[in-house]
Amino acid sequence: MSDNSTAEHTARIADLLSAHPWVARARPAPDGGVLVVPHPSAVAASPQPGPLLREHLEQWAEVYEWVYETGEGRHADDLDLSGWRASDTGAPLPEAHMRDWVDRTLDLVLAQNPTRLLELGCGTGLLAHRLHPRLHGYVGTDVAQVAVDRLTTAGLPRTAFVRAAAHETAASQVWNAMDAVFGPDALPDCVLLNSVTQCFPDLAYLTAVLHGALSAVENGGTVIVGDIRHSGLLLDHFSRLERARDPEANDTTIAARAAASAEADEELSFTPAAVSAALAAQPRPVRMSVHARTMAEDTELTRYRYDVVLHVGPHTGGPGAQRVRRTSWDEHRGSSTREALRTALRGGPVVVHGIPNALLRDAPGAVTPYALRQALDGADAAVLLDVADPRTLAVAAPAHCAPTAAEDAPMPSGPAAHEPFLLFARRRLPEVLRDHLRQAEPYTTPPAITVVDGIEDGHP
Repeated sequence: MSDNSTAEHTARIADLLSAHPWVARARPAPDGGVLVVPHPSAVAASPQPGPLLREHLEQWAEVYEWVYETGEGRHADDLDLSGWRASDTGAPLPEAHMRDWVDRTLDLVLAQNPTRLLELGCGTGLLAHRLHPRLHGYVGTDVAQVAVDRLTTAGLPRTAFVRAAAHETAASQVWNAMDAVFGPDALPDCVLLNSVTQCFPDLAYLTAVLHGALSAVENGGTVIVGDIRHSGLLLDHFSRLERARDPEANDTTIAARAAASAEADEELSFTPAAVSAALAAQPRPVRMSVHARTMAEDTELTRYRYDVVLHVGPHTGGPGAQRVRRTSWDEHRGSSTREALRTALRGGPVVVHGIPNALLRDAPGAVTPYALRQALDGADAAVLLDVADPRTLAVAAPAHCAPTAAEDAPMPSGPAAHEPFLLFARRRLPEVLRDHLRQAEPYTTPPAITVVDGIEDGHP
């Protein structure tokens, strides 16, 4: 085939691809392939997920349906740890560590004094089994039918479980379940999403889910987003994994491998500033606090993850209206951690800031989140993550002085998130389009199809 014929053939293929409803633009590439930009309707997160984004969500639903069905980590009805494995070894995470993980999450949730709780992505019920006795009512949703069926069969009092995705808070089955458990037209005073955001495709979907959760919760309630992977620590995470795999490699090699692994990561991670940006269009004021994970063991669940609590509606004053004093950890760290905190927290409300996280920084005065929790010894206080620097901790006392206006979160110096959806689109959309071409021109060999976003294609 001549060069002209090849160019004409590729141009015709591009025209055929442009006609596909999932494609916004297609044009010949210099290497003889075709560059494709997905259509906005195919990748939209709202008002309903577009078909390509929906396939990403369904892929995760299938994964968890299989994981829960096999039940390889099922220790008991109320302790099913299926799917909880270490990234470095692939081995199940220690049971004691996972119990600590559960307990710390319970502490955070119960500190908000919920009575009616809606959990989006309840999984095997690690939290449901432990929360429902402390609540007037609990409703859980999950995309895995096997999990919903098992929890329903368990017959936990004052609970209901329905199959629904995280963005479906307004779905009839969710509202019917809440009416049945909470009472007609009663709203939850807490919406919980724990260890589910890593399965989200991108920030647009995260924003849609948060807006749905905030619309569902009553004024004065909270939305808790727990066990979030921090994108600012993604390279740290993969550098540690690569070093464990190859202890003799030089730093340059480890850095290159870690960067490639982070780029190819198929889970969503994001900064607290990304959450703040997602709340920008909310009609009600929202205050936000960012919490460190304070488990005893040093694992990826402690090092690289954090929790966010969103307080919804006008701040009503009271003790939280007092001026909050800020003091630097450097001014107090000469003695033991317990004594330093006791001195620093005297005369609150106060936030002690600038505490280096010993899990991530070798610096004077560095302390682990666990050591801070132990030193507080049950005091009314919260161990926080610095919004601008995830390697730095803070302590707020009393705990209710931790939240600040969500819009005040500082922007990070690097990207606000690592979004895996484009990776999925680059793999899945060419498969769909090659099938489309085989039907349109069954005797034509499809050229290479490369998915790009609009900016890469020269369009905003």
